[in-house]
Amino acid sequence: MPVILGEARILTSPQSIVRILEMLFGCVTFSLVVSAESSFLNKGPHWFLCMFSWCFFFVLTGLILLVEFVQFQSLVPLSWKNLPISMAFLGALMTLSASVCFPLFVIKESCFERSSCGHLVSATIFSCFSFLSYTAEVYMTKVRSEAHSGYMSTTPGFLKVFEVFCSCMIFVSVDREVLDNLTTYPLFWWSLVVYSCCFLMSVCTIVVMLGECTGRCLVPFDRILAAFSMLCVVMYVTATGFWLWHLVNPQQKENPQSLWRNSLIITIISCLNLLTYTVDLAFSIKLVCYRT
Repeated sequence: MPVILGEARILTSPQSIVRILEMLFGCVTFSLVVSAESSFLNKGPHWFLCMFSWCFFFVLTGLILLVEFVQFQSLVPLSWKNLPISMAFLGALMTLSASVCFPLFVIKESCFERSSCGHLVSATIFSCFSFLSYTAEVYMTKVRSEAHSGYMSTTPGFLKVFEVFCSCMIFVSVDREVLDNLTTYPLFWWSLVVYSCCFLMSVCTIVVMLGECTGRCLVPFDRILAAFSMLCVVMYVTATGFWLWHLVNPQQKENPQSLWRNSLIITIISCLNLLTYTVDLAFSIKLVCYRT
């Protein structure tokens, strides 16, 4: 099949211009980080999160822009009503987290003391610009496709993406120090099982929606969503309860300050994700009741 290039107006449309800005800001961001002195960086899980966010969504945005320009949407075995806005929303969340985590956890304090972190400060600013660009794309896609939007453009679709994002942030916060100090608690391992299972259920839901495979399910998919949401809420209650108990445990005062900080972050994100799953459950039950 010959390649049919699109017209130039595709690349000059507002949405394409925003995507080009996303790629530009992302490229500048990770280029500045790579060119900075490695001695000023804490190359731990948060550094990997930041680099992954900038590089992955730079490549993904480029592929989406290329597919739309070449007009290969019909050849991609994914729903084009759901894919771009899903990736844009996830990109906005991931670049926001990178913009916050990079100056807080990646840049060392010695860099600020020597006043020699111009590249890193500039990288943080461009990362914020990248976040604003992805946010603009989400808004533009939502407004443009409101009349014929897919599931991922709705509130439940956004909730699914947010659930995946929260799970990723929890996994990043469970670093070596947390593992070394909490392995003696059985409920700690149970919480990791909860986060992994709920993460996989949310990812599978998104994949099914992107592949438009809901009609192939033997059970009505809205009931599957309601069951998944109910299971996730129950499991998250137990996991969140463990982290709340661990946070207020008097023995926590004997632990390092960094361990308490990571525990607090995991607890807050767990509570936030529990609320997200609860709202998602309410939408799922409403959908089931509406269709019955």
